Amino acid sequence: MKVHLPVRKAILNRRTYEAPAEGRSDKLRLDFNENTSGCSPAVRRALAKLTAKQLAMYPEYQEPTRRIARHFGVAPEELLLTNGGDDALRVFFDTFVQPSSHILICEPTFPMYRYYAEIYGARISVVRYGSDMDFPLADVIAALHKRPRVLFIANPNNPTGTLLQKDELRRILKAATYTAVVIDEAYAEFSGFSVVKWIDSYPQLFVARTLSKVAGLAALRLGAVIACKKSLALVRRAMPPFPVNLAALVAAEAALKDTAAMNRYVFEVQRLRQWLAMELEKFDVKTYPSAGNFLLAYFGPTGPHLFHKLDKQGILLRERSKDIGPGFVRITIGTQSEMRRLLNTIRKEWRAPA
Repeated sequence: MKVHLPVRKAILNRRTYEAPAEGRSDKLRLDFNENTSGCSPAVRRALAKLTAKQLAMYPEYQEPTRRIARHFGVAPEELLLTNGGDDALRVFFDTFVQPSSHILICEPTFPMYRYYAEIYGARISVVRYGSDMDFPLADVIAALHKRPRVLFIANPNNPTGTLLQKDELRRILKAATYTAVVIDEAYAEFSGFSVVKWIDSYPQLFVARTLSKVAGLAALRLGAVIACKKSLALVRRAMPPFPVNLAALVAAEAALKDTAAMNRYVFEVQRLRQWLAMELEKFDVKTYPSAGNFLLAYFGPTGPHLFHKLDKQGILLRERSKDIGPGFVRITIGTQSEMRRLLNTIRKEWRAPA
């Protein structure tokens, strides 16, 4: 029996992003910007209290949404919980993007923007960061004149670490009167800057957040979309009735109550990020200013050989040869001991090109 499944052309053509390989748990995971310290102990205690009856029920969102909204400083009607940060991005395609309509992205950046655009059959307009990883502000404003359905900006940007300031973002929002502007703030806690307070002034502004990074809840998948009530109501229409599981809700509330744990992690990331940059400079490795929990570094033409050696020794980095160039790598900021292990191995295995 021959079967011909009517698969959409966009699915067959999709090529961006594959999930990380299995078998990472026992390795030094400096490749996906995870919180290598782990979540707060309060999270595990809260999860252990879940009852069989609770797990047999569909989750209820009203009270968790109210408490999580308070953490972000918004009203419950201005917060939409999602199944991780990736799902927070997908919903904009469900809401605003039709096949053959176009979106605007600034590359190199988080590949999920392109990933979803390919799946939805959208056209992708691209402007690029400069050689010093500076944001292409003039190019973005010029591209907005063509009225893309959605503009995605990671702030801080992944993988460059670039942080846009208030004046730059205001210029973009003033130019985007026909475009949904999504500011992906997955790393906002590490930069200390957010535009969440702007949602009442700019109805085209949507802020995507996640608890995968600062709270260490990547395995449980909890994200959020924040916007003014009227604009967010449109996005809600594209959401299923039960997008977030109970364990994620319970874990999120426990993590957000333990602000001391998150603050300690942020402080250590900021300290070690600066220290790692200075240590890499001793190897004549170029690094770029970062406002995230990672650092972009350029090891030159011999870099890929080093990255392969590190991988063989269980040290995982995120090589960016394909989207930036050979020798570029993104390094997650881990613990002090993890950073020392990385540097000691680099010192042993690599020599800078003459």
